[in-house]
Amino acid sequence: MTATDADNRAGAAGTRASLAKGRAEVAAMFDRVADRYDLANDILSLGQDRAWRRLVLDAVDPRAGERVLDLAAGTGTSSEPFAAAGAFVVPTDISLGMLGVGKQRSPRLPFVAGDGLRLPYADRSFDAVTISFGLRNVSETEPALSEMLRVTKPGGRLVVCEFSTPTWAPFRALYRNYLMAAIPRLANVVSSNPVAYVYLAESILSWPDQAGLAEVMIAAGWQQVGWKNLSGGIVALHRGTA
Repeated sequence: MTATDADNRAGAAGTRASLAKGRAEVAAMFDRVADRYDLANDILSLGQDRAWRRLVLDAVDPRAGERVLDLAAGTGTSSEPFAAAGAFVVPTDISLGMLGVGKQRSPRLPFVAGDGLRLPYADRSFDAVTISFGLRNVSETEPALSEMLRVTKPGGRLVVCEFSTPTWAPFRALYRNYLMAAIPRLANVVSSNPVAYVYLAESILSWPDQAGLAEVMIAAGWQQVGWKNLSGGIVALHRGTA
């Protein structure tokens, strides 16, 4: 699905990262990139997204028969390893376009349309909740984390995989240049809606660092909060216990 020039111009004005991200706008943005989203991520992350997904799987440590909620699951690429491990995984996303592509690729996964601020699940429904590269796209971070806590069983676990702040100061400037210059150019080649990747780059730069996100998790009620840096802090794996 290719956005028209008019769509791109409107998107450039309306998809700037901010603390007031509209849910409908974010969903529509991901609808437009759904067809080539996984390919674009693989190229733009230089293949690192596969390693990050394996580490998320290890951190969640799904067991046979457990119920795992995979938020911002998109096309279900992140959900498939949980199902392969024997868990009952529920891929959930706000983008119907993403879910549609995912259902075509993995028809056996029970894709669900859901808003991270109003999850369509009962209290204490899941043994584990995970969200990869989606928390920064929710308009209110702490309420979203509180909602994840609501649907997690006591003693259950949360794993958040999200872009973060490189730990080596000299690398940060290079990384910022890559985000704001290289990613939009590469996206012109590999993505159906390059403007979306301008938003994604800006949202990464405006996101809290590792300690900042940990503080928000604690404020939302999660316990035993900690994190592990991946790829030198480009990505951080945060964990918490209900």
